[in-house]
Amino acid sequence: MNKGILYGVGVGPGDPELLTLKAVRILKEADIIAVPDKGAGEQTALTIVKDYIEGKERVNCAAPMTRDPVRLEESYQANADRLCALLDQGKNVAFITLGDPTVYSTYMYTHKKVLERGYTARLIPGVPSFCAVAARLNTSLCEGSDRLLVVPASYEHLEESLDVRANKVLMKAGKSIGELQEALRRRGELDRASLVENCGMENERVYQRFAGMEEKTGYFSVVLVKDGGQA
Repeated sequence: MNKGILYGVGVGPGDPELLTLKAVRILKEADIIAVPDKGAGEQTALTIVKDYIEGKERVNCAAPMTRDPVRLEESYQANADRLCALLDQGKNVAFITLGDPTVYSTYMYTHKKVLERGYTARLIPGVPSFCAVAARLNTSLCEGSDRLLVVPASYEHLEESLDVRANKVLMKAGKSIGELQEALRRRGELDRASLVENCGMENERVYQRFAGMEEKTGYFSVVLVKDGGQA
C-alpha cells in the first residue's frame, strides 16, 4: 500500500474568501482533516474551512498555548505519531493552520518530524495575517527601498528589534499589548502605529491609531508601525 501525503494547509487570517484555490482543492481531496486543538474550544482554523470539509473525518492535534519546551515537544511527537499512523493507512491528511504555515506556525514542528520519519509532507501557502491587515488599513507594507521587519512582539529582544530602521509588523503581542503600546510611546512611534484584531473575522476591530486603543485585545492582533524616515 502506498503511504499517504501530509499537507500543511495555510487557511489565511480569518476571512474564508481569502482561502487560495489550491487550499480549497487540497481540503476537498484530502481523506482526513487535521485540526489544531489549543483547548478551551478555540478552533478558528476549522471555522474558516468548514464549508469545504463537510462530512470529512477529522483528527484533533494538540497545540498547547505554552512555552514549556518539554510539553511542546511531547505534543509534536504525539501529533507526528498520530499523523504517521494515518499516512501508513494510505490516507492523505490536510493539516489546517492559520495564515501561512511558514510564518510563526507551530504546525511546522510537526511537519519536520513527519519528514524526518521518511514520509512525504508538503506545504500549501496561505495569506499571511500581516498582508491582510495592511489591506484592511488601506496601506502598503513597504514601497520602493523600504525595509520590512516582522517581529514576535511578546518575546525578548523587542527593544532591539524596534531600533531597526524599517516598517515593522509586530505579531503575537497577546497579553503584552499594553507593554508594546508603552514601548512605542516612549520611542515617539505610537502615532505611526495601527492595529487590527481578528482581521477578517466577525469580531474584527480596527484601530487606525494604536494610540487610541484603550481596551484589551486578543491573541489575533497585529500592529503595523511605519518608519518615521520613510514615506
